[in-house]
Amino acid sequence: MTSQGNATSHVKIMAVLTAKPGKAEELQALLDGMLAPSRAEPGNLRYDLWREQGNANRFVLDELYVDAAAVAAHRETPHFRDYLGRIADVAERSALLLDPVQVA
Repeated sequence: MTSQGNATSHVKIMAVLTAKPGKAEELQALLDGMLAPSRAEPGNLRYDLWREQGNANRFVLDELYVDAAAVAAHRETPHFRDYLGRIADVAERSALLLDPVQVA
């Protein structure tokens, strides 16, 4: 148990974003702009941005939410809507929506 809810209800999102040619800086700026507002959401437990070693064009978003309702709320925010409207122009994107199995 955490202070914000039961870990068995947590939802993790791992998104891999690969910048289109010449768009790495624009992609990073877009992702950087998501950090503070996403971290401030009431149901967000983690929102971290990583870059692949040896590939400056590939980023990974590591997100953790208290539950599916928090994910749904995130997807309705203005910052996520803006991101969704812009991401296809700057990157190829794949995302995994994950449920915990054995999480410490």
